Amino acid sequence: MGEGKNLLLLHGYGASKESFYYQIEFLSKYYCVTALDFPCFGASEQTDFAFSVGDYADWLAKFINKLNLDRPHVLAHSFGARVAIKLLSEFGCLADGLVITGGAGLVKPRSSKYMRKVRTYRLVKKLFPKFAERHFGSKEYRELSPMMKESYKKIVNEDLREAAQKITNPTYLLYGREDSVTPPDEEGKIFNCLIAGSKLEIMDGGHFCFCEHPQQFNEKILTFLGEL
Repeated sequence: MGEGKNLLLLHGYGASKESFYYQIEFLSKYYCVTALDFPCFGASEQTDFAFSVGDYADWLAKFINKLNLDRPHVLAHSFGARVAIKLLSEFGCLADGLVITGGAGLVKPRSSKYMRKVRTYRLVKKLFPKFAERHFGSKEYRELSPMMKESYKKIVNEDLREAAQKITNPTYLLYGREDSVTPPDEEGKIFNCLIAGSKLEIMDGGHFCFCEHPQQFNEKILTFLGEL
């Protein structure tokens, strides 16, 4: 929707392009907005194998070239930020400005309690596989298909610190103050240190601050992109 410079929107895990409803409506007044559904999400088809972050990045590069999107600005949420960071760490020339909200991609040190849970899960899975699949892991994970569970594990176990350090695109990090999924004092500040020249700002809201406070979010995005 819209006309002008291209702006590409990348949704989070388990979501779809519709999560950016308020951004599409507002930003299409100033940009040519393209909102996609990643493979296996929204209206897109399933893949033939379990995609890693790198596989999604390869797919995204083909998508950008197929649609002839000339160095679009990129707005990426959560999982979408993983894909954007992976892609632009190697092919920064494919995009212009990068906006990350609720960006994920850091593997944190595993606590002893967490490791005990992992060992318990592996033992129970060996003895009672069906029981283990029904009772271990997050609700989000348990509801995934077998192939998507493999994809999920690949995604969450890849640390993107090195990739983030290679980003040269002008980058704006905008996190919700109450975000418990990707806390701004952890992910936000770390990515701010890793991505040279990036700007970090914390606003009202949680992991979906762009849906909770769309007017505030949209105005901040418009100001950042307008200065590039």
